Amino acid sequence: MYKLYTQFDNVFFEKSRLSIMTILYKERVVSFNRFKKLLAATDGAIYTHLKKLIDSNYISYKKEIVNNSAQTNYNITSTGKKIFKDYLKFIEEMILEDGKK
Repeated sequence: MYKLYTQFDNVFFEKSRLSIMTILYKERVVSFNRFKKLLAATDGAIYTHLKKLIDSNYISYKKEIVNNSAQTNYNITSTGKKIFKDYLKFIEEMILEDGKK
């Protein structure tokens, strides 16, 4: 029987936020400017998605001074890692199940 994607909340399972989670899972720490470059979205759109992920405790952030400029860096939390790993497991199970057919 299929486990539907609805097992994931709508904060996590949204295209842009899933992209942010994927980037953070891979890169561990990502600046706001890096997200802008990778996602090719407006500052407001990126900020809105980041805020939803922060409010859900999937990511956290830290403001730092780098080369005399303020920079905000984001990282994935243990809660975020767990839901992302659960998602990967779900995808893997779907692929393996499809391979059995």
